[in-house]
Amino acid sequence: MEATAAVSQRSAATSVLRDYLTLTKPKVQSLLLFTTVTTMYVAGDPSAGLIFLTCLGGALSAGGAGAINHAVDRDIDRTMARTADRPVAAGRISPRAAIAFGSLLAASSFTLLALTVNPLAATLSLSGFFGYVFVYTLWLKRSTPQNIVIGGAAGAVPPLVAWAAVTGGLSGTAFYLFAIIFFWTPPHFWALSLLMKDEYAKAGVPMLPVVRGEDETRRQILLYTILLYAVTQLPFCAGGFDVVYLISSMTLGAVFIYFSVRLLRSKERRWALRTYLFSLAYLALLFLSMPLDRLV
Repeated sequence: MEATAAVSQRSAATSVLRDYLTLTKPKVQSLLLFTTVTTMYVAGDPSAGLIFLTCLGGALSAGGAGAINHAVDRDIDRTMARTADRPVAAGRISPRAAIAFGSLLAASSFTLLALTVNPLAATLSLSGFFGYVFVYTLWLKRSTPQNIVIGGAAGAVPPLVAWAAVTGGLSGTAFYLFAIIFFWTPPHFWALSLLMKDEYAKAGVPMLPVVRGEDETRRQILLYTILLYAVTQLPFCAGGFDVVYLISSMTLGAVFIYFSVRLLRSKERRWALRTYLFSLAYLALLFLSMPLDRLV
């Protein structure tokens, strides 16, 4: 009986730890941390220790924002099949506990980055946290179909944090990388929202497909993809990168536009899914080309 009870306790503890990890949205974080690492190698020659501390600080900040998002959006999450089993929505973690956990992570991130990296990196990371929690989650998400456009700025902060961590300041190239993620976010997220239109409508979230319709969403995806293509050429034009980046950005951008055109012309669900999945690969490959360009 004692052995059974011990196993049961360990299982319960593991489940709780898994739920708290889920609050930090680790899958969402992985791409953001990848852009952080690649940007650091573009900015200079960072040590392994600096990379680790910067990524840890960024993960704590993003995780804190994610935890608070779980608490604030628990009513929305309960109505959507994809999110109904999230820890707060399902009642396994209380909203107060999630907010306290998220706040602790954010405070830990700022303290860690300020003491071990530099104050600018810490402040920029904290601005991303506040932007996601207060601007996107608490204000824009439930009030405007442009929520992901404006709120996307919070997700574009990691390159700024990375650049500040390595150089102690910011430059034009850092802001170009910020702009790339900023303009990438709408076509990426709107492709996903096409797949989840009915659930967003049921939850009362004014995502673009719900408010303006699927056809307008497809047109906006193509428009932002073309804008993204133009923005990705700016770092090369400014002398920040060379031919490896140029070829990569032009090729990846052309493929992204192709997917967006097919999505516009086709009403099939599979093209929304393909566009969404390619957008993930697009950003990863584009940022990978940046340090490779420097190496070559």
